Amino acid sequence: MERIQNYIDGRLAAPVSGTYLDNVNPATGAVYSLIPDSDAADVEAAVGAAARAFPVWSLSSPAERFRIMNRIADLIEADLEAFALAETIDTGKPLSVSRSVDIPRAVANFRFFATAAMQFGSEAHPMAGQAINYTLRQPIGTVGCISPWNLPLYLFTWKIAPALATGNCIVSKPSEVTPMTAYLLAKVCIAAGLPAGVLNIVHGLGPKAGQAIVAHPGIKAISFTGGTNTGRHIAATTAPLFKKLSLELGGKNPNLVFADCDFDQALTGAVRAGFSNNGQICLCGSRLYVQRPIYEKFRDALVHRVAALKVGDPLAADTDLGALVSKPHFEKVLGYVALAREEGGRILCGGEPVQVPGAGGWFLSPAVIENLGADCRTVREEIFGPVLTLQPFDTEEEALELANGTEYGLAATVWTQDVSRAHRVAERLQNGIVWVNCWMLRDLRTPFGGVKNSGVGREGGWEAMRFFTEAKNVCVNWG
Repeated sequence: MERIQNYIDGRLAAPVSGTYLDNVNPATGAVYSLIPDSDAADVEAAVGAAARAFPVWSLSSPAERFRIMNRIADLIEADLEAFALAETIDTGKPLSVSRSVDIPRAVANFRFFATAAMQFGSEAHPMAGQAINYTLRQPIGTVGCISPWNLPLYLFTWKIAPALATGNCIVSKPSEVTPMTAYLLAKVCIAAGLPAGVLNIVHGLGPKAGQAIVAHPGIKAISFTGGTNTGRHIAATTAPLFKKLSLELGGKNPNLVFADCDFDQALTGAVRAGFSNNGQICLCGSRLYVQRPIYEKFRDALVHRVAALKVGDPLAADTDLGALVSKPHFEKVLGYVALAREEGGRILCGGEPVQVPGAGGWFLSPAVIENLGADCRTVREEIFGPVLTLQPFDTEEEALELANGTEYGLAATVWTQDVSRAHRVAERLQNGIVWVNCWMLRDLRTPFGGVKNSGVGREGGWEAMRFFTEAKNVCVNWG
């Protein structure tokens, strides 16, 4: 059985402890590889390697970083099928999604930030006849990047690419649930000639390896994507250490459908937003609100469309939804379906375990639930699975009250043909991202992040470049 290895100081290495964790295929329920059970000793070695590499890497030219990062992108692209298969086996998502979305977006992350580093400028402020002030944006040093399991390579590279592009060295931890694509990336980095110690990948559990990264005094900034409770713990740990912090946390995102929408466009968008990657995306529109004049028509069409989604073998070309990522997560989602019934919800379709021929993993039919009040836990808490709640509204004010009525504020979607309403509602929604007549349409140049309990800080574009640098003002007096 293959043993995944850490990537420290330019080499693949076993964990210091010599202990490993099981890596389970969620579609079969079988262990198919072993993961390093790393701890503070592995993190210490990675921090030391990063500190040794930083003086040279931080002074390398943007053109040199551009060359190496594009070489990494080239190698991922050349081996796209292997990366896609590894991601599907790790996550349970359809191979078609890994192949067409997740891995290409990881490649795009490297290419975008490599190019952005070539364009990343600074500001100058002349004081007429006296002096000039200019801003130097310099790499921080060693930074920590901790990424989640749902989009493992895509979100891993979303963090490490801007950190590399701005001249930082990295100690990173991918999710222990989905480690394989990060392991393949380590091999690619070696082949691409990335200098030793610039990127270090430490596998393991959050309370051991993750906590050691967060608490290490030699790591000057932390970029984390994951659950709100974990984000709260990270914030408490790093506050006394005065580390820079970017937290992209949970979401319970509203999807508002007004009566004047393009019906077919909104229906297709609602299904996609609700059930892409089995609802295991922080941006999924898991709360669907439909204006009353079209509510029944929209509900019936939605249920028909969702009930037709095929749950099956992730490797099959016609599969729409694969397996949930793990048995504990499967049980958690099932628990919320049961809770919805207790809260008076009406299950319009789905919410049942699915037996897939030849597979022994964790499959669940996508659920649509109505008749739940705004105060129900099923409506307010992040489920992170194929569960969509549905509720009518009458007025724009009511829609906004429902949409803003949770502790989360990551993303929202609005479907309307009224341009004035689109701008008006977008302004009043308490979310860091608002899509109008689309969902998951992303321009990498734009800021990305949430408000309220969905996190602090922004990723993407120049915001990510700024996060991974420190601004220094230089004032030159010639008077």
